[in-house]
Amino acid sequence: MKLHELTPPKGSRTKATRVGRGIGSGRGKTSGRGHKGQKARSGSSIHPGFEGGQMPLYRRLPKRGFTNIFRKKMVAVNVGVLNRFAGGTEVTPELLLEAGVIKAVKDGVKILGEGDLDRALTVKAHSFSKKALENITAAGGKAEVI
Repeated sequence: MKLHELTPPKGSRTKATRVGRGIGSGRGKTSGRGHKGQKARSGSSIHPGFEGGQMPLYRRLPKRGFTNIFRKKMVAVNVGVLNRFAGGTEVTPELLLEAGVIKAVKDGVKILGEGDLDRALTVKAHSFSKKALENITAAGGKAEVI
């Protein structure tokens, strides 16, 4: 087989059907829309969630909850990830950003306790979980809240 002999699979390249171009085309007159009715009209179709005039589900169910505008978006980093840094390093949110561990600092960095730390590091972050604090101190490091 040569490059000029390549052909697309059968049925993968079909021409667009031109509708409303005479009854001889097979898609003339009503253009595949059937006779009359809401779906035959031009302009708009039935919106998602419309139930034929019956009270729709999204209006039958009560509203619930609210959005807390004071919510802080903390970036979570597990203790096990910090093993990529050499012992004695001062790990800060800026260093984590440079190393590609996190994509953005947002409202702060929280260190979580998943994984094991096997070197002494000075970790500076906005928040720590109890397990993370235990892991860092057990490895001989220090945890400082910024």
